[in-house]
Amino acid sequence: MTAVGEQMHALVERLYPLCRSITGDGVRATLEIVGEYVPLQVHEVPTGTEVLDWTVPQEWNIKDAYVADTAGNRVVDFAASSLHVLGYSVPVSQTLPLAELRGHLHTLPDHPSWVPYRTSYYKPEWGFCLAQETLDALPDGEYEVRIDSTLEDGHLTYAEHVVPGQVPDEVIVSCHVCHPSLANDNLAGIAVATFLARALAEQTPYYTYRFLFAPGTIGAITWLARNAERVDRVKHGLVLACAGDPGQLTYKQSRRGDAEIDRVMRHVLAASERPHHVNEFTPYGYDERQFCSPGFDLGVGSLSRTPYAGYPEYHTSADNPDFVSPQAMADTLAVCREAFAVLDRNRQYVNLSPYGEPQLGRRGLYDSLGGRSDAKQAQMAMLWVLSLSDGEHSLLDVAERSGLPFDTVAAAADALHDAGLIKA
Repeated sequence: MTAVGEQMHALVERLYPLCRSITGDGVRATLEIVGEYVPLQVHEVPTGTEVLDWTVPQEWNIKDAYVADTAGNRVVDFAASSLHVLGYSVPVSQTLPLAELRGHLHTLPDHPSWVPYRTSYYKPEWGFCLAQETLDALPDGEYEVRIDSTLEDGHLTYAEHVVPGQVPDEVIVSCHVCHPSLANDNLAGIAVATFLARALAEQTPYYTYRFLFAPGTIGAITWLARNAERVDRVKHGLVLACAGDPGQLTYKQSRRGDAEIDRVMRHVLAASERPHHVNEFTPYGYDERQFCSPGFDLGVGSLSRTPYAGYPEYHTSADNPDFVSPQAMADTLAVCREAFAVLDRNRQYVNLSPYGEPQLGRRGLYDSLGGRSDAKQAQMAMLWVLSLSDGEHSLLDVAERSGLPFDTVAAAADALHDAGLIKA
């Protein structure tokens, strides 16, 4: 898993310099790189398209931006970091005194060496983000201000990758691709989603897994609007964000609170004995709030390490590749794989010999346990599966009620199914 962690961290480092936003060439460049790891179907949705209660906005692109002193020195330079420009800034070219320019400058006084991340998506505005210590060092005087950007009709871009399953019922895995140079939020989520898709493609999963790489909020809303007629195929879902920081894993439950993905994530995190938190749903956060909106009410939760706004580096230049680690991303990926393994194998069975306990010995089921160190546990799992295979209890129910590991319960169910004692 260390090698996979290193590969994910390398992907984060590669994506980090790109200037992403909710539209534009930075998103396309990001998806082009992700497409080198997993094949993507890229969608372009024109400006002005009505998507639920929203409208796809104009496309924003930027070539250059700076604040320069009278000697021509760039005291704030977009070329040094995409965070230096207020996202979606309209073009500007003028000379201003520092006193007037201050109204367009954003800093973090509590962290004077950090640069904040700020946007103005739906209100025409321009501005720069810089370190407070840089601002403090600027002498009064005139400054040349230039933002070489375009805001014009174009497209919103998002992409999908589908891992075919044995059934058409789907699991959605979503991450947002709209943030510029922010490693944890959400390049780590993109990396984990990408390598999770690769891992699932090496198997033959039960469910079909649809990976969605889209801008936050407007991207998920656009996907839902374009797929409203088939959204009933989505049986489970997980939003990945803040997946690489050193904090404990945190699972935010779906709006339902009792969706199968909620139960699976609670079980997997508890059984793994990892330090973790399970939080109730709130209608604020990432795109789980779009999937869980009452009209759709999908069973979609969110997995992160430290949640949004829960760490000082959030939405600042301190959220850089050094802030995320291969180990943390590998751990997040491992939990996703463990959870989806449970989700894929969780079935309800019916006992085909429900009158009294069937004779397991003559079917060779006891003999098959002879060399196993956990033979007693495996035997108990068979008895529990037979007892609760009434068409109403799932294997996760069996594991939780019996206190046995889910893998042991699932293996027992496979053996009983092969012996003709239960059916799905």
